[in-house]
Formats: sequence, structure tokens, C-alpha cells
Amino acid sequence: MNKPICKPLDISTNLDINEWLEKQAEEYQLNFLLAHAEDGVIWGKFKDGKLLTSDSVFDFLPKLSPLTLQQCRAFGETSEVMLWQTDEGFKARLIQDEKDTELIPENHILWGTQADKICGDFTLVSDGSQGLCHAVPLTNIEFDENQKLYRPLRLSVHHYIDYDDSGVARIDLSRLVNLTIFKEIKK
Repeated sequence: MNKPICKPLDISTNLDINEWLEKQAEEYQLNFLLAHAEDGVIWGKFKDGKLLTSDSVFDFLPKLSPLTLQQCRAFGETSEVMLWQTDEGFKARLIQDEKDTELIPENHILWGTQADKICGDFTLVSDGSQGLCHAVPLTNIEFDENQKLYRPLRLSVHHYIDYDDSGVARIDLSRLVNLTIFKEIKK
């Protein structure tokens, strides 16, 4: 079985984050962005060569800024580019699937039991009475009013397997793949 390509990427010391990510998205066919900043979670979507972020439609959400960014992942069906902050500045790496790469697919359930507002390409979703919210770059989300704990948002992840010298398998690497909606079948 093949292993995924995993390599460091060059980044400039005077980095324009949006411009750099747009270039990576074009080169590696990336669709979405998930970033963690000191002031919260930032979702993004690459559309017509540009990066649209959740703060562009909901101005109270965190902005993608090199001053507060801790880590971000731009991802698509075959690749992920990760950018993260270190004491020496930003570092970046690429994970790219090879043909016949051995992997375990997994879907993570995301917060969001109701849509609060749709604006542009984003839906502001909240979860129950806790008031937790984030704006995901999807607009066709169907929530079920009868199921208060129903969470249809999924983050698809690939886990890559490696074997040690004795043949024991372990998850060696993981990457984000897609943001999707799961429609639960009622019984």
C-alpha cells in the first residue's frame, strides 16, 4: 500500500495569509478552511479563486489574522495544507493522497442543532441552550425540529495507517477531507 505524501511547504516571513492560502487552494484543489485563533473558530470556503471566511458575513466572528492565528487547515478531497504558529513564525505542510493509500475514513459530528441565520454562503448554527455557535460554509442544512439533539454537520477525516518493524499497525497521520451534511434515517 502507498503512503500519503507529507512534506513541508515554503512560506514567506511577511506572509499574507489569505493570498498564500488562495494560491495553495488553486494548486491542490482545496475547498474548505477550518482555523483556530485565540479568539475562536474561523470557517472558510474557496470560491472563484478567493477565500471567503465566516467573518465576512457575520462581522462579530473572529477574523483570520496572523496576530491571533494558532493553526489552520485548508482541505479538499485529495489534499490538506496545514499552517500553524510557532515561536519562530509560521510553519506549513502538505498531506496529499497517493493512489491506493491505506486509510480509515471517519466522520466527526460537529456542534449545531439549529440554524440561526443564513447569509451568503454561510449558515450560523447554534447548539441547544448553551449558545455555542459557529458559521459553517454550507447553506442547505436540514435540521429536525422534533429531535432537539440532532446534529447533521459532519467533518470527514482520513486517518493513515503505518506499520512498525514487528507489523503492528497504528494511525500515523490524519487530515481533514470534507465538510458534509448527514441525513439521519428515522426508524
